[in-house]
Amino acid sequence: MEKTGIIIIGAGASGLMAAYVLSRKGRKVVILEGRNRIGGRIHTLERGLFSSAVELGAEFIHGNLPLTLRLLKEAGISNYPSRGEMWQAYNGELGRRSWNMPEWDELMVALDRLKEDISIAEFLAENFGEDKYALLRASVISFVAGYDTADPKIASTFALRTEWQQDDEADQHRITGGYGQLIDYLEMQCKVNGVEILLNATAKLVAWNNNQVQITLWNGECYLADAAIIAVPLGVLKAEATEPAALVFKPSPTEHQKAIRQMGYGAIIKILLQFETPFWVSSDASAIGFVLSDESIPSWWTQYPVPSNLLTGWLGGLPAEIKKELSEFELLELAIQSLANIFNRNENELRRELLAFKVVNWTTDPFALGSYAYDTVESHDARLVLRQPVANKLFFAGEYLYEGPAIGTVEAALSSGKAVAEQLINFIA
Repeated sequence: MEKTGIIIIGAGASGLMAAYVLSRKGRKVVILEGRNRIGGRIHTLERGLFSSAVELGAEFIHGNLPLTLRLLKEAGISNYPSRGEMWQAYNGELGRRSWNMPEWDELMVALDRLKEDISIAEFLAENFGEDKYALLRASVISFVAGYDTADPKIASTFALRTEWQQDDEADQHRITGGYGQLIDYLEMQCKVNGVEILLNATAKLVAWNNNQVQITLWNGECYLADAAIIAVPLGVLKAEATEPAALVFKPSPTEHQKAIRQMGYGAIIKILLQFETPFWVSSDASAIGFVLSDESIPSWWTQYPVPSNLLTGWLGGLPAEIKKELSEFELLELAIQSLANIFNRNENELRRELLAFKVVNWTTDPFALGSYAYDTVESHDARLVLRQPVANKLFFAGEYLYEGPAIGTVEAALSSGKAVAEQLINFIA
């Protein structure tokens, strides 16, 4: 077995970014990727099934995110604003709504007073438990489940407060041509710098000592390195050893594995539907961007301001966890029923007008096993542990290690990959 400098497990945004930084410094890097493609939870599906490129995974730039925007500029990739009007369907009524929830200002005042972190469910029960706040509680819980894909019973109120206080959070953008272009740019730069990327290379055993790291794949192949970066999703790190992409560490980094269990990781199902016409557009709703509802598939968005016949459905958090074992066609039926109720349309007509669809169940995807991280009350301390290398041999990278308002985003993954690469450079000459 030939020994390399650094092995990275995972060719998602974080792993590629780490390889990009390391290879620019002359480090020899090999990436082991279990999928037959790079990108991880970024997956732009080029034109084919749909009339244009669509995002099966990450889709938006959530605010003015410095590293993401810097890389796009470096690569010459453009982006454009994507935020349209917010609409809401509730009790059979569809209409415009404010981006802010009912009693939002009162909620923010109460959040500012909070001195000790608790779960958002506990916070709402203590501060807004009265009947008059029923709609506020429902809106917050729905938002936490949908946007953060989080379990309200363990989601950190401090982290949510930080997220909601960001002035630019509503400044949403999309990448022209999709996030896949950014992934392709990182791959190209890595290969120019000598990085070797191996696909269909699912790591199983990570054995380490004070001298080296040995990675054994499912097929028995072994790779030796001076150090390894573990850049797989948090869901894979949390998985039982019997899961196809789960990693076994020998010896076990006990404190790090305890920290992994303390962090939150959500569930998500994304459904893309292309129709003959954009039936949701009318003279009254010409700029409709997002629709929130109380339906089985509650959240929907359009491609506004780009003219498109595509609607994207989003089911996150515990509701997605509950429905994760449903078949593709069962989830499609829930989507059709939800749209029929939201827009007061006939279900059979919608089925006839449907030209293409794709159900992306990231929660059962063996290389993702969920959506993205969210903070629990214990996440801050757990993150401090996971940012420290194991015997200067094992380094962890991923969006779950980012702390700040962009948690769970591509920016978080890129930032973590960059940070761990710079950290590792200090340990390995």
